[in-house]
Amino acid sequence: MRQHGRADEPDKRALRRQLLRVRNGLPEDDIRSSADALAGQALLLPELATARTVAAYVSMGGEPGTRALLDTLRARGVRVLLPALLPDNDLDWAEYTGPGSLAPVRHGGRMELLEPSGPRLGPDAVASADTVLLPGLAVDARGMRLGRGGGSYDRVLARLESAGARPALVVLLYDTEVVARVPAEPHDRPVHAVVTPTGVRRFTRH
Repeated sequence: MRQHGRADEPDKRALRRQLLRVRNGLPEDDIRSSADALAGQALLLPELATARTVAAYVSMGGEPGTRALLDTLRARGVRVLLPALLPDNDLDWAEYTGPGSLAPVRHGGRMELLEPSGPRLGPDAVASADTVLLPGLAVDARGMRLGRGGGSYDRVLARLESAGARPALVVLLYDTEVVARVPAEPHDRPVHAVVTPTGVRRFTRH
C-alpha cells in the first residue's frame, strides 16, 4: 500500500495537528464525561446490539474514551478483539477479557499503548468481526475518516476487503470532529457511522 508521495499529505498533516491540539487541551473531567456519554450512544447502535464479535481499541490520551464501552460489550457476552501494533505498523489481534488483560507497551519513541496480553490471533482475525470500531481524528459528510497517518487501519480495511468481509465500520469521535470535508485519496474507504457523545450519524453503505 502506498504510504509516501501523497499529493494531499500536507493538508492532512495540518488538519491532524489542528485536531490534536484541541484534543490535547481537553480537561480530564471533560474526557471522562465524554467517554460515558459516548458509550451510552454507541450501545444504542443495532450493529453493536446484535454483534457477536467486535474489533475495538483502547483509547489513549485525549482520544474519545472506549474503556466503559469495552467493559459493557464484554459484560453482554460480546467477544471483543483489541489490536497489538506490529513492527511494520500492521495490527495483530487478541481477545479482551477485562482490564487485567491489558498491558502497557511502548513502541520506540511513541506513546505508550495498552495492548491485550492474551494469545495473538493473527492480523486476519479482524475479518471475524461483525462490527469494527475505528479510531480517527475526524470524519466528513461523506463518511471519509481522517486517521493519525500511520496506515495501520488502512491495512485493516484493505484486509477486510480482500477477505470479502463486510462488517459495520464505526468511528468514535467528539462532536467537533465531524467536519464538512477531509482530504481523501482513492484507497480511502468511508465508514458507515460516526458516534459522538451526543448522537449517531449514519452514512450510505457502499
